[in-house]
Amino acid sequence: MYGRERRSQQPGDPAALRAGLTPAQLTALETLEQFRWTLRFVRRSMFQEPIPVVIDREGKRHAVLRGDGTLEEPDFPIRD
Repeated sequence: MYGRERRSQQPGDPAALRAGLTPAQLTALETLEQFRWTLRFVRRSMFQEPIPVVIDREGKRHAVLRGDGTLEEPDFPIRD
């Protein structure tokens, strides 16, 4: 039981991932998707705003989509 991978390898439901994102984040995400970036996951910590993480089409670069729709480097480690 311990040591088993709990994270799903399949992408989540796109509508569920988008739930709770700001209008600015949704607009920015639509633009990023035109460049084949993908919403990979949303970090949902207690008592904090959701933090959506997007990945480029090659799967090499990650970015955090902030509440105002801007991108920045994640300030937490991204695991494979």
